[in-house]
Amino acid sequence: MSEKMIENNKVSVIGEIVSGFTFSHEVFGEGFYMVDIAVNRLSDQADVIPLMISERLIDVEGNYESCTIEAVGQFRSYNRHEGTKNRLVLSVFVREIHFMEEFTDYTKTNQIFLDGYICKAPIYRKTPLGREIADLLLAVNRPYGKSDYIPCIAWGRNARYASGFTVGTRVKVWGRVQSREYTKKLTDTECEKRVAYEVSVSKLECSE
Repeated sequence: MSEKMIENNKVSVIGEIVSGFTFSHEVFGEGFYMVDIAVNRLSDQADVIPLMISERLIDVEGNYESCTIEAVGQFRSYNRHEGTKNRLVLSVFVREIHFMEEFTDYTKTNQIFLDGYICKAPIYRKTPLGREIADLLLAVNRPYGKSDYIPCIAWGRNARYASGFTVGTRVKVWGRVQSREYTKKLTDTECEKRVAYEVSVSKLECSE
């Protein structure tokens, strides 16, 4: 696969490994594993981001917890069947991994670029404090006819601009991958804490 083909979905995250490896799936005899990394924000919080990584890139039997790595790849989605429903599962599909001895420039820990198409009408709203927010769902094409569906969230002026997008609009997005906890109501008496992943938009432009 040429680099040109994946120019429309590029992500780079730098953080500390905070879990062991768990087996995900196998393709043509190559095993893929999930591992979580904690990526610091400038606000002293951290986003815990799942990576999907091939056993060919790293020894999945090793213990790398607390190691700092840079992972470069694409932000990908797939539908996981849960009972009668599908759930969109997101992770960073890693193409390159680098171990880092020390790291100081926290402005570059989390960067993503997407070039895709609006596939659902944007949802524009205001918080109780008057902050503007727009939720977008971007379809980003992969080679071989597949697409990844990436939720994005825009704020302020970007949210106002994005609220005018229609389904099918081609949009370029720059931002960061973030994790967010929420409570999912399962039944009248049961709730479950879940984590959502999305792109927090710092810049976007309509490229039609």
